[in-house]
Amino acid sequence: MPAPKKALRRSLTVTSAALTALAVLSPAALAAPDPSTSPTPTPPASMSTKGGARLGKPGTQVDLAGGAPVLPKDVTARSWIVADAESGDVLAAHNAHWRLAPASTLKMLFADTLLPKWPKTTQHKVAVSDLAGIGAGSSLVGVKEEETYSVHDLWLGVFLRSGNDAVHVLSAMNGGVDKTVADMNEHAEELQALDTNVVSPDGYDAPHQVSSAYDLTLFARSGLQKKDFREYASTVRAKFPGQTEKDKKGRTTRKPFEIQNTNRLLSGDSDMDVYPGIAGVKNGNTTNAGATFTGVAERNGKVLLVTVMNPAKDEHNEVYKETARLFDWGFAAAGKTRPVGELVRPMSAAQASPAPDASGEAGGTGSGAAGTEPVAGATASEDGGGVGVAAGIAAGVLALLAGGAYLVNRRWPLPDLVRRRTRP
Repeated sequence: MPAPKKALRRSLTVTSAALTALAVLSPAALAAPDPSTSPTPTPPASMSTKGGARLGKPGTQVDLAGGAPVLPKDVTARSWIVADAESGDVLAAHNAHWRLAPASTLKMLFADTLLPKWPKTTQHKVAVSDLAGIGAGSSLVGVKEEETYSVHDLWLGVFLRSGNDAVHVLSAMNGGVDKTVADMNEHAEELQALDTNVVSPDGYDAPHQVSSAYDLTLFARSGLQKKDFREYASTVRAKFPGQTEKDKKGRTTRKPFEIQNTNRLLSGDSDMDVYPGIAGVKNGNTTNAGATFTGVAERNGKVLLVTVMNPAKDEHNEVYKETARLFDWGFAAAGKTRPVGELVRPMSAAQASPAPDASGEAGGTGSGAAGTEPVAGATASEDGGGVGVAAGIAAGVLALLAGGAYLVNRRWPLPDLVRRRTRP
């Protein structure tokens, strides 16, 4: 296809997705300043009170009891939240419902929406049209036209490399970008993530594409109910299929290449170690969103979720450093704070009589393919830079239903969650 026509088709695809999302916005919302492109320096005076009245107030919300440590002073993010992943209690929050550009943390909603669609062994040959509409400067895993990939390969590309190319291929398999955006918005509503408006399924900057620290935490909590989601989110490195090549004798080869998770609390970096107990979830970074991150970690049987959006401090890996400080505070403060709110359950949860199927694999069948290295059972490597940390998987379900209809004390257990420990 000539370059001008190809560019035009990509532009039309993005425009169509944007118009689909804008159609659901009220006239008042369209007239208001767009926080996805020009966020104000301060949060709005009135925000959603979903999960509790205090979560709708601007500024920091915390209720310290006797002996509780004070919050870290060097957290500069516009918005953040610390929550108990299982009980749903919000231990502390800062502008939790501020609607901001989410960047690739929105891929948590994408994965939670689409993971159940196909078995991971499903094969798909990539058409040229599958890769249309990918934003300039997008993060890519290296998907190639006319090559065949398994769904497992594509999800590794989404979680480890935040590959917008993998997102667009999966969206094409789902009926296209427009349908996927509609599915994601519908699922966000089911999760009661009402701060969120999806325009592009990969989280790439787009007008009126917003979410909040509160909603991103809901997406992570919902996704972590799925075994495949937990495994992909905790995978440090994996092999991804390369491009098919022919040698001089006409024989074809397709060598895989290694991809590594860009979540620096999970993989480590030159200026930071792997965070003890980390087990995912998803990072993001765009021009409008700045750096965003949602993480889950376990310590002494306590599982916490922390979301951080757009730190003001401009230092390398700052979003991970601020997340680590909030994790440290949350584990130290566990049992010494009174909740300032809660993570609400999905709209249908109270009506469902069986417990959520947290042990089954998304898509129903298939097992991890060779070449993946999740943190569970990972072995150390000489040049891993801290990524080779031994880990175990906690067996069994932590709690089930009470009375057949409601979870005990709102608990939404995370069975089989990867629980990390230092290498002996």
